[in-house]
Amino acid sequence: MVAGRDFVDVDLRGALLAHLDLRGKNFQGADAAGAVFAGSLLTGANLSHTDLRGADLRDACLRGATLTGAVLVGADFTGADITDATVTSAALSKAIGWAAVSAPSVCPRS
Repeated sequence: MVAGRDFVDVDLRGALLAHLDLRGKNFQGADAAGAVFAGSLLTGANLSHTDLRGADLRDACLRGATLTGAVLVGADFTGADITDATVTSAALSKAIGWAAVSAPSVCPRS
C-alpha cells in the first residue's frame, strides 16, 4: 500500500501506478490523464472530479470507488471490477470496457 499518501489535486498525468494497493486513497481533482492504474486495487478510492482521460484501468479493482464528475473519456476499463462504483455525472464517452463485468473478479476476497 502507498501508506499515508493523499493525491488530491496532484498532477499524475502519464504516471505509472500499475499493480499498487491504492485502496481508499483520495485522488479528488487530480489530473491523471493517461496514467496507468492497470491491475491496481482502488477499492473505495475517491476519484471524484479526477481527469482520467485515456487512463489505463485494465484489470483494476474499483469496487465501491467514487467517480462522481470524473472525466473518463477514452479510459480503458477492460477486465476491471466496477461493482458498486458511483459514477454520477461522470463523462463516459468512448470509455472502453465500462459495461463489461469481469468474471472472475479481479478484486481480492475480503
